Amino acid sequence: MATDPKFIRFLVLFNRDRDYYECHDVMEELWLEEGRNRFWQGLLQVAVGLHHYENDNYTGAVKLLRAALEKLDGYAETEAGIDVKRLREDAAAVLAPLEAWLAAGSAGKPPEPAPIEIRVIDRRLAERVAAETERPHAEESHADAE
Repeated sequence: MATDPKFIRFLVLFNRDRDYYECHDVMEELWLEEGRNRFWQGLLQVAVGLHHYENDNYTGAVKLLRAALEKLDGYAETEAGIDVKRLREDAAAVLAPLEAWLAAGSAGKPPEPAPIEIRVIDRRLAERVAAETERPHAEESHADAE
């Protein structure tokens, strides 16, 4: 599963492109194909939460990041070739200051989210992601063609 072309595409869109809307679309396809797996849904919700954050939908961002953390809770520190523990920590680090800002009445500018990267720890997956990452943005993905 960790080498599924859609998962690889999701990781490239998330880590390289920071295109959270597009990576959400890709992950949603995988999530539906895989029977609405809770783990894939958690990854999907991290992306949607970050998309909402980028688009100034702070309440939506909080809701989705909370849901993502809930979905990812209970999974091993590593799953599907990625560092899930670090992803949970990074998502929580984005969520906490945003929640505090909203609780304080949203005065001033919202906090800048810390960058999140999904760390790939499986060697084979890392190689596949690296190969896709090196491709120019506009080129069709090899992963999608498989």
